[in-house]
Amino acid sequence: MSDNRPDLRTVLRIDFPPADRLGRGKIMLLELIRETGSISAAGRAMDMSYRRAWLLVDALNRMFGEPSVDTQRGGKQGGGALVTPFGEELIRRYRQMEERAQAAIAEDLAWLESVRRSDGSSDTADAVSK
Repeated sequence: MSDNRPDLRTVLRIDFPPADRLGRGKIMLLELIRETGSISAAGRAMDMSYRRAWLLVDALNRMFGEPSVDTQRGGKQGGGALVTPFGEELIRRYRQMEERAQAAIAEDLAWLESVRRSDGSSDTADAVSK
């Protein structure tokens, strides 16, 4: 019998008190800005509005002493966005932290997978409906 359940996954999120967060969504947005040269195109690729993408970029730029993204206003050639050297380092280090975290807990994830219900369901829905 084949097992078609999705693999367990970890998600790295770093909280910067009191309210800032760095996680896979912001890093993915940076990677897409690097690929497209555009905040709006990166936002579209993530199925979010330009405003939401711009707010996330603004939050990233305010979180650190250096900006992660530089922008240019529109004009003859149109506007654009560029991931800064700091932003590139942020992407690299975040992805490295993800890999290290995954490796550090691989044995525990394997154990969780071994004791997970085979049908992939949970009893949560049953408990809520009772």
